[in-house]
Amino acid sequence: MFGIVRPCAHRLGARLKADWTAHLCGLCLALRKDHGQLARIVTNYDGLLISVLTEAQAGVVSGSRRTAGPCALRGMRTAPVAEGEGARLAAAVSLVLAAAKVRDHVADRDGLLARRPVAAAARRVAASWGRAGERGGSAVGFDTAVLLDAVDRQVALETLAGPGTPLLTVTEPTETATAAAFAHTAVLAGRPGNAEPLAEAGRLFGRLAHLLDAVEDREADALSGAWNPLTATGTSLPEARRLADDALHGIRLALREAEFVDGRLAHLLLVHEVRRSVDRAFGSVPACAEHGPGPGAPWPPDGPSLVKSKEPRGFLAGCGMFLTLCCTCRMCCAEEYEGPWSRKKREGCCRDCDCDCPCDGCGGCDGCDGCGCCCPCDC
Repeated sequence: MFGIVRPCAHRLGARLKADWTAHLCGLCLALRKDHGQLARIVTNYDGLLISVLTEAQAGVVSGSRRTAGPCALRGMRTAPVAEGEGARLAAAVSLVLAAAKVRDHVADRDGLLARRPVAAAARRVAASWGRAGERGGSAVGFDTAVLLDAVDRQVALETLAGPGTPLLTVTEPTETATAAAFAHTAVLAGRPGNAEPLAEAGRLFGRLAHLLDAVEDREADALSGAWNPLTATGTSLPEARRLADDALHGIRLALREAEFVDGRLAHLLLVHEVRRSVDRAFGSVPACAEHGPGPGAPWPPDGPSLVKSKEPRGFLAGCGMFLTLCCTCRMCCAEEYEGPWSRKKREGCCRDCDCDCPCDGCGGCDGCDGCGCCCPCDC
């Protein structure tokens, strides 16, 4: 998946932070258990949304949590972690999409992948992850062919796209893949009536992920000459912001139509934290601030920056940096660190922050008990 939902520990509060960590660790351990140690590299924040949605619909039932052993990313502490079909589906989807990303890097001859021996090794890793993801998806009744088809169509659409091509034509494969993954959580949870609204939420989340990635990479892509959907289609930043705000509104409406046993964490991540991700990408508010000024907020001028962005790392160099960040706990505990592959600034997932939430991270609308102090939306 994409890594755009990066919640602040303070806003989550103790209970939802524990739940979020349980799903993150659950995804990591499901990857290790079913696919080996190397597969843990593809653990990502957005992939755990699939696990979160499954549990939100089914509730915490017997066998859906277990106590995991000490881990460096948890300060060598044990912790309850999510397991079961939601975590396995999240692992399968993450593997298939990571395999596709590796193949793209090989095709683009990024960094060390320009060397034939390294590229050959990366192809073998990608092929192994692709097969593992297919097996994992099949084990929970999910056909990963929809993801592979989306990846193939994405390449074709990018080749044909040019000035005047609607941006949503380019984002469609990502939307389709994410919709399928979100909808299957309803099947796993035994709530088939949720499949349609969650497919809609997934479709719009996929659109947002594609849009935000394009916005964040726009300047770096211009400097390196890499393909960028905004530049290729001639889409302005104001238009991209409008599309992002429409998607945010649609996700909120779709979640209202779904039935949850406990939807607090899902709501917080997909409504509130995604809103902050949009504001962060368009420069509306600081990374950890109170609720932003809303859809009419200003964004950077539609022109190149004078600040030169760092070149992204290649696949293997990024893997090495990922392991370094994990072993030193910076990814978990640092206030800020450099993304292992993108080299973008990221927030440590367990750090404290100085945001002024008056209810100490109550967890969004469903967690406020009617206080109304931290919810700018009408849901």
